[in-house]
Amino acid sequence: MTPYIQANTNGRLHPASEPSISPLNRGFLYGDAIYEVWRTYDRVIFAWDEHWARLERSAAALHLELPWTHDDLLAEIKRTVRAYGEATGYAGELYIRLQISRGDGRIGLDTALADRPAYVLLVQPVPALTEKQLEQGQVLSIATELRRNPVLALNPAWKTGNYLNNLLCLREARVRGADEVVVLNLAGEITEAAVCNLAFVRDGVLVTPPLSAGILVGITRGLLLEKIAPAAGVVAREETIRPEDLAGLEECCLLSTTKDLQPVSRIDGQIFRTGVDTVTRRLKAAFADYAADYAKHRADEFTV
Repeated sequence: MTPYIQANTNGRLHPASEPSISPLNRGFLYGDAIYEVWRTYDRVIFAWDEHWARLERSAAALHLELPWTHDDLLAEIKRTVRAYGEATGYAGELYIRLQISRGDGRIGLDTALADRPAYVLLVQPVPALTEKQLEQGQVLSIATELRRNPVLALNPAWKTGNYLNNLLCLREARVRGADEVVVLNLAGEITEAAVCNLAFVRDGVLVTPPLSAGILVGITRGLLLEKIAPAAGVVAREETIRPEDLAGLEECCLLSTTKDLQPVSRIDGQIFRTGVDTVTRRLKAAFADYAADYAKHRADEFTV
């Protein structure tokens, strides 16, 4: 049985197992939608401003006008979290997903056929990494059947509801027994995983593919580059990385909102270091400190 997930469709609270959108919803029909995922630390929504700014950038890229302010949707998130707590009694850390579609309308690709934007909120527990996952790390495999859709086609920097490229690449890796996938762009450069950015360590320096490679503008990635790594005394930079470069890299990790830094033990035949005595673990601890400090200073605004 699927665990209980709390939903909120355009202000109506209901179990996520209950249908709530029209078959004419453009997010359902065409992937004509954007979304964001937040998580909590100490029950405080983390990096609210950064995620909201990315939501607005994604909306602008799709020429989708948002009829709600961030205060409107923050209030709905808090309502949804309260309903989830009442339904389950759960008081731990949360995963919060907001999807906004262009709405309903007559069948057809023309965006002018849409009536008005619609949203769905989903709330459930945030997935937690086990000690085994931290020690052993994830196994990744490079996709060979498909490449990342290019920036000039459908820019991966936009967080849209269209995930077929990611889904099919991940399926290939899973068939081979891997936990996640590494996707290459048309130039054969490493971009990211299906739903995570990638970072590597070489000689104590954190390196991650540049945005120009065709990747999501990850919040965790940005915080590491701009704030957390420098504060921890770790040099961090963008760098083009190709599969043949993997042999010269000592560590690898996945970067995501829900798991911050998740160690990777292997990409196909290339082995990486994991465990407590790694730069990845050092940065993961620094990230936890940053998140705890954020929660302390933003509790009045974003406690749920």
